[in-house]
Formats: sequence, C-alpha cells, structure tokens
Amino acid sequence: MKIYRRLMAYARPYGKFITPFFIFTIISVFFNVFQFALIIPLLNFLFDPMNTAVAAKYGSMPAFRLSPDYFKDVFYHLIYHFKTTNPIHALYFLAGMIVVAVILTNSFRFLAQQCLLKARTLLVKRLREALFDKINRLHLGYFTKEHKGDLLSRLNGDVYAIEGVAGNALEVIFKEPYVFIGYFVALFAISVKLTLFTLIIIPISAVGIAAVTKKLKKEAQDVQASMGRMLTLMDETLLGMRIIRSFNATSFVINQFSKENDFHRKASLDGFKRKELAPAFSEASGVFVVACILVYGGSLVLSSQSNLQASSFIAFIAIFSQVIRPAKAIVVALTNIQQGRAAGERILELLDKPVEIEDKPDAKGMPPFRRDIVFENVNFQYGDKPVLKNINFRIDKGKKIALVGPSGVGKSTIADLIPRFYEATRGNVKIDGVDVRDFTMESLREQMSFVTQEIILFNDTIFNNIALGKPNARMEDVIEAAKVANAHDFIMETENGYNTNIGDRGIRLSGGQRQRLSIARAVFKKPSILILDEATSALDIESEKSVQQALDNLMEGRTTLVIAHRLSTIKEADEILIMEGGKIIERGNHYELLSNEGSVYKRLNKMHELLQ
Repeated sequence: MKIYRRLMAYARPYGKFITPFFIFTIISVFFNVFQFALIIPLLNFLFDPMNTAVAAKYGSMPAFRLSPDYFKDVFYHLIYHFKTTNPIHALYFLAGMIVVAVILTNSFRFLAQQCLLKARTLLVKRLREALFDKINRLHLGYFTKEHKGDLLSRLNGDVYAIEGVAGNALEVIFKEPYVFIGYFVALFAISVKLTLFTLIIIPISAVGIAAVTKKLKKEAQDVQASMGRMLTLMDETLLGMRIIRSFNATSFVINQFSKENDFHRKASLDGFKRKELAPAFSEASGVFVVACILVYGGSLVLSSQSNLQASSFIAFIAIFSQVIRPAKAIVVALTNIQQGRAAGERILELLDKPVEIEDKPDAKGMPPFRRDIVFENVNFQYGDKPVLKNINFRIDKGKKIALVGPSGVGKSTIADLIPRFYEATRGNVKIDGVDVRDFTMESLREQMSFVTQEIILFNDTIFNNIALGKPNARMEDVIEAAKVANAHDFIMETENGYNTNIGDRGIRLSGGQRQRLSIARAVFKKPSILILDEATSALDIESEKSVQQALDNLMEGRTTLVIAHRLSTIKEADEILIMEGGKIIERGNHYELLSNEGSVYKRLNKMHELLQ
C-alpha cells in the first residue's frame, strides 16, 4: 500500500473530501441497517399474537432513559398502539418507515459518492500535471534512451488505470469498513453465537481470494509495458510512412505490430480471467457461508435452549446477505488494486527520476548579454563515453563562429551546453565572465534563439507557431519577424494567412517554408545569441538560397554559433573551428585555413567543391 499512499498524497488536503464523506457514509450505513432491522417488527406484527406479555411490555409509553433500548421500546409501543386500534395503520407505519429508510440510505450514499468523485478527479488531475511537469523538466539525454510510446503510455494508460483504481481504493479505505462494522453491530445485537459462527467461516474464502489475486500485478505490468511498445510502433509508423512504403516494409511493420498486439491480448486475457475469478470465488464462498448459517441458525431457532426467534433469524439472514455485497466490492477493489500497482509503479518511477539539471538555489537572472561567451577546458561525456575533450574557444559579441567536422564529433553537444540542455562534465561555459550555471535557465534561454536541421512546428496556426510561448503577441511584431525571414509572401498566399493551420509538424508546407517559419520564430524572440545547427542541410539548392538569405538577415548584428556541413554557408564566419574526435584540431577564418596546405579544412573544402 506504500505505492497508493504516495499516489493518494496528490489528492490532499483530504479533509474537505473525507470528513463529509465519512459523515454521509455513517448516516447511510445507519439507515441501511435500520431498513433491514425493520424486518423483525414487521414479521412479528404479521405472525405473532398479541398476548399478555407483549401488552405488559409495550402497552404504555416507556419512561425516558438515555439508551438504545428506550428508542426500541418507543418504536414497539407505537406498533402495539396501531395494531390494537387499527391494524392496517400499523402496516402502513412499518411500510412507510422502510420506504423512508431506503430513501435516506440512497440519498446519503449519493452524497458520499459525490465527495469521493471530487477526490478521485482531483487525484487524476494532479497526477497528470505532475507527470507532464516532470517530463518537461528532465534533461534531454533522458529522451534519447526512452521510447516516446512508453512515455505516452504512462501519461495516458497508466493514469487511466490509476483513475479506475482510485475510486475503489478510496471506498475500500473509507467506506466499506464502516459498512461492515454497521452490519456486524446489528448481527451481534440479534445473535452473538450466530455472528461468531460466521466470523469463523468467512476467513476460508479470504484464503482462496488471496491466491487468485496474487499474480495480477505481474500480468498488469506486462500489459502496460506492451501498450507502451505498441504506441511506439504506431508513432514510428505514422512518422515514417513514406520510408516504410518506399522500402516495401509495410508487411514487416504490420507483422511486428500484430505480434506485439497478440502478446498484449494474451497478457490482458490472463489478467481478465483472474480478475473475474476473484469475485466469482467470493460470491460462491458467500453462498457456502450462508448455507452454513442456515443450518446452524435454523438449529438455534428450533432448539428450546435458544431464545433466537424466527423473525430475528430471518432478519439476520437478510442483513448478512448485505455483508456479502461490501465483501465482494472489497474483493473487486483488491483485484483492481493489484492491477493498478503496476501502473502506480510505472508512474512513480517516472516521478522519481532525478532532474539532473536544475537552477541553483541562489541562481540569478541573466542581465543583457554584453561581451562574450567562453568555453574553458570543457569536457563532456554520455555515461562512460567521452564526447568533448578539453574544448577552449571564445565568441565575442556580434561575432560569428562556425563548427565544422564529421557527424558525431560533438558539434551539437557544444551548442547544447550554452543554454544548459546538458552540463559540462568538467570545465566551464561562461557568458560575460559568469558561469552559465549561476543564471536561471529561463533567463539564460530568454536571450537565445535556435534554428535546427530538425524543423519542429506544431499543429496550430502560423501566427501561434511564430509567437510560440507569447500568448499576448501583437500581429505587427509577428509580421515583422516573418518579413525578416522571407516568409511573409508565402504566408499571405495561404488560405487564411497568419491564421492558417499548418497541420501536424507543418505538413501542409514545403521544407523551405517550414524552415523559414522556424527562422521567423527565432527572429520574433529578438535574441542576443543565436545558435544555428545545420539549418540548411536538408534543403534543396533553391530552398537553401531563400533560407540562407533569411538566415543572413537573422544573424546580422547577433552573436552566432553555426554548425554546418556545407562549407559555402560559413565562408564569412569570423572564426571556423575544425573538430575531430571530440577535439578542436584547427581554427582560423576561411582564408587562413585555406592557405595552410596540410589543413583538414582545405581537404574538406576540395571535397565540397567536387560535390557541387
């Protein structure tokens, strides 16, 4: 239950739900027991004769005393009075009491459930928010290891599983015990011997139920993990549909999905079998217990040594039959809880992930950028794998520095260290002489814009994509940014101009148009520092020309770090850093590097010219 205690903490404060729930439940239980207790006077009224002993006991109004027996005697006095004056009125009285008790039972039960629903929906809301918040705060390296489908499964499937279990768990904890207690108080009041007999038999069913539910947790874990893998397959298939079809891999992908879906079906089937078996076993064992009570209780009624009346025995059976209902509810809840534990563990596993990159307690806001960005003896590694080794360079304000080298040498990692997407293993990255770790991340990134090879646009309007994160943006500012990015003309040719929805990942636009929108987004932010990560490498020559012009407009007057494969785009850089094996092996401007006969840059430039 440790898992559920932690999850239930998200529904705090409990008081505003549990206190009224407890009060309504107690009242509901009282009237529920009372309606069955009315069976005794009803049967006595119908079948017992009005003898002298009854007249002596209930013929006159009893003297007041603070005792449950006083209210019982008053009740029987009223029945006696009605029966002796007009018997049909006594019958109306008893029937009316039963109807009122049923109405009050269900009214207060409804009010209790409303309190429970408020706690349940609040729990789910806060869980979703906590998961989404954690996902948005985890460092980027986490997402290179985890499948997106598994994260979606935790946000949706696992949270839905907890939502279903939460209501049952709350009922088990805060409702059914009181229902049990209320029923057993009434049973003990009718017959102590018979109630003790039931308490001896009931544990027999509990042993069987425990055995049935024991394996539900593992089966639920398999189901949730399988759903995560299926979501990953769906996501990859939708994103890679063109590649899948061009390589005739449709049958292969369908077969993969079918295998995973079949595994999910079998795991779900095993879980459903056990889940349904538990309440069935509970009900069967309940019938067994009732049969034993009929035999033992009937013998007590027939025995001359027992004072158990037939009417009391029938009321006992009626009340005990109601004990089976909360017992069955508890069994169902326990089976759901076992299944929900797997989902709860997966949720808590994500919530417990450490946020490796956080603001320092004394972090301050970054003032306007004034002087330079400096890398001092920077080293970085992914796990045990070294990526950057002793990196040293400086970007003065307004200058343009380019990083060149083959894939995997750490160029993008250098760019990611400036906004603290990652943090250096050793060494320092400083802005205006201050380590970037001494600034708050929000203030640090506020002064930067990024344009990457992977164009990230959202299924929203052009306006909202350019003004990302700025809900109060003005249209004139967005238009100005679009003009700088050479995007205004094609935007105005779309169906609704800046209010045109561009579809998932901007699918309704061409590659060059999408990239110019991402440049417009960068311009709109009015950054002091600009990071371009192979921003034109995926474009054709015609698109590259228009995008490069937009990039030139964007870079004008800004401090820029450029990562490029196409050397033609960096000829005007103030300094070019050539990387190999995680190190900077050459540096200089385009003409200085070309003048060195043995330089790697000159060799790369010749290869580039041959490919033109």
